[in-house]
Amino acid sequence: MRGKILFVAGLATGYVLGSRAGRQRYEQIKSGWLSVWHTAPVQNQVEKVQSFAKARVSEVPGMLYSGVRKVATVIASDSPAEPAAKEAKPAAKSAGTSTTKAAGASKKSASTKPAAGSTGAGAKK
Repeated sequence: MRGKILFVAGLATGYVLGSRAGRQRYEQIKSGWLSVWHTAPVQNQVEKVQSFAKARVSEVPGMLYSGVRKVATVIASDSPAEPAAKEAKPAAKSAGTSTTKAAGASKKSASTKPAAGSTGAGAKK
């Protein structure tokens, strides 16, 4: 529902700003909007939002302070880099283990291949 209201408000704003009908049409739209704005149901909702905002405004500085403090802590510490390094190390270890096994296997096959090829290469020289 909120998305629909925002969409309609965006369409209305776009129409008003993009309208080429001139000042007279703008004044008509403005007077129509003001007549809706000054209706009792709309003003009741405006009062509810204002009272909610006034009740919560005292919490804003504390929330901003805690948010800035969290960001500063993250920036100051290397804690985000450490978990990434810890995660990278096990991957490197497992990759290193498999590479070592593969290297050992290739050494065996490489040691047998040159022995067979060395007689052929020696004969060619």
